[in-house]
Amino acid sequence: MLNALTIDVEDYFQVSALAPHIPREQWNDIPCRVERNVDRLLALLAEHDAKATFFTLGWVADRYPEVVKRIVASGHELASHGYAHMRATDQTPESFLADIRLAKAVLEDLGGVAVTGYRAPSFSIGKDNPWALDCIHEAGYRYSSSIYPVKHDHYGVPDAPRFTFESRAGLAEVPMTTVRMFNRNWPAGGGGFFRLLPYGVSSRLIRRVNDVDGQPAIFYMHPWEIDPEQPRVPGTSLKTRFRHYVNLHRTEARLARLLQDFKWGRMDEVFALNNEQWRRCA
Repeated sequence: MLNALTIDVEDYFQVSALAPHIPREQWNDIPCRVERNVDRLLALLAEHDAKATFFTLGWVADRYPEVVKRIVASGHELASHGYAHMRATDQTPESFLADIRLAKAVLEDLGGVAVTGYRAPSFSIGKDNPWALDCIHEAGYRYSSSIYPVKHDHYGVPDAPRFTFESRAGLAEVPMTTVRMFNRNWPAGGGGFFRLLPYGVSSRLIRRVNDVDGQPAIFYMHPWEIDPEQPRVPGTSLKTRFRHYVNLHRTEARLARLLQDFKWGRMDEVFALNNEQWRRCA
């Protein structure tokens, strides 16, 4: 089965967990590492003949337009991660709409392609801000991948549908992949769990979604997760250090194995093939 591989294009210092330690006004003064890391990912994908969707920050695109052009030229889907990596829960409807409209305009101008997909930073759309889905629809996106149907300390809607649904007329929501066991949804879509747990766990969970649920899986990661040499941010808690830095040196090899063990494609291609709800919104 063709699964969907997604990359959230942001730099290490833009991660929400590090926000208390790195003021946003310092971003322009910090040496970026995102360009080299995206290029490494593009090379790895080409080696395994795999395609992906790159949910890209407008902030990154403005500073590294050639990255956007290389993503598109390599045949991957260009999608939006917003402009300034602000959690939807930290914004008003007006500021959120302005942010995602700006990101869409910047990406389309640089990439020369339509940008139809959006993913909220930190999966920050849930029961407390349903207005965000209205904004995504109003901004002209056709799908969102912003809801994670799990219980988590930073995000999650445990009782949300596990698979693609029409959240608004003409707007598909493609939730992150979970496995249903013991009356609970468990994360199975990559991210930190891919680094923290043995590779075999991720592999078995993806196969379960494919074989038992008969659904394509969505896997996500960030370019900084293949960069073990990234600077360590001082003053962070033990929990934050564990989540952010553990097994960075293993991630690239694990990703190469994942690309070999499964078939991967772009979000727009995977779900156009597999889901009627998606086709209704296209």
